[in-house]
Amino acid sequence: MQHLSFNRRETLSKKALAALLFAATMLMGGASLAAQDNLVYPVIPGFGGIVAVPSAAERPDPKLRYRVLFNVSKAASSPDRVNPSLEKVARFVNLLGADKVHPAAGDIAVIIHGPATPLILQNAPYAARMKVAANPNAALIAALQKAGVSVRVCSQAIVGNSIMPSQVASGVEIDDSALTTLANLQIRGYVLIPD
Repeated sequence: MQHLSFNRRETLSKKALAALLFAATMLMGGASLAAQDNLVYPVIPGFGGIVAVPSAAERPDPKLRYRVLFNVSKAASSPDRVNPSLEKVARFVNLLGADKVHPAAGDIAVIIHGPATPLILQNAPYAARMKVAANPNAALIAALQKAGVSVRVCSQAIVGNSIMPSQVASGVEIDDSALTTLANLQIRGYVLIPD
């Protein structure tokens, strides 16, 4: 049996402690922090990053027609943050794109209403209303639209939030109501993903 000096034992103990702390961090959700270094953005740059997992069992299927409606009604935790429900749309598009699945324009749609409604404002009205420098969702909305996602807002919600149609970001469709959009698109075969 080999005898180790006190300093060598201390070094090994520090290494063992570091390994134990790393393992505990991974078990408690730190894996997502470590994985963030490996994020890729195959369709929507800078938003909805994904981690490639080649061994994943259920994957996007290029034989399917993806017609998906995202319901976005919750506000971000802070007005200077991107809305996580809206970013989920980008993540879905990136997941599809990573497996070479590219839905037709309009086959992915998002309806925005409720407390999330102000995220559709142009930069200046958003900044004035929310007391921040700019709308952190503006670039994401533009990127989603460029990828063929139909971004829509409930007209009842914009009226209820005292938003003028002229203040709505370019390309955002103003629908009669979120309720109508949710019903119509599901009747037409869209799958609903709630926030």
